[in-house]
Amino acid sequence: MAGWLSALKFVPWGQVIEAAPQIVQGARKLMRRSEHETAAAPPRPVATSAATGSPDTLAQQLATLEQRVAQLHEEQRASAVLIRSLAEQNAQVVRAIDTLRARTRWLGLACALLGVVSTGLLVWVLSQ
Repeated sequence: MAGWLSALKFVPWGQVIEAAPQIVQGARKLMRRSEHETAAAPPRPVATSAATGSPDTLAQQLATLEQRVAQLHEEQRASAVLIRSLAEQNAQVVRAIDTLRARTRWLGLACALLGVVSTGLLVWVLSQ
């Protein structure tokens, strides 16, 4: 557990917090671009030639390629959704950590104040 805490001390949280909105915006742009390209990408016609093979073979190859392109588009869309989700989760984690850091500071100040007051009371009680 101590290893994690010491590792977290070296993270530049201010820079992470500043970069989180840009990461989310980048993921959203990637998602929009992915959706746009998937919707706007009609299949291209393949030039046929007698030297490349029979029409049946070409048709089979074309069908296979179209299927593979469709799979790649679906994978790209799913990847964009995942990246967007991860970026949003990252932004939530950064906000939560920032809140916890602020609360930790207040707790430290309260403990220090409590220690000073306790020490003062102890000195006062012992001097009586």
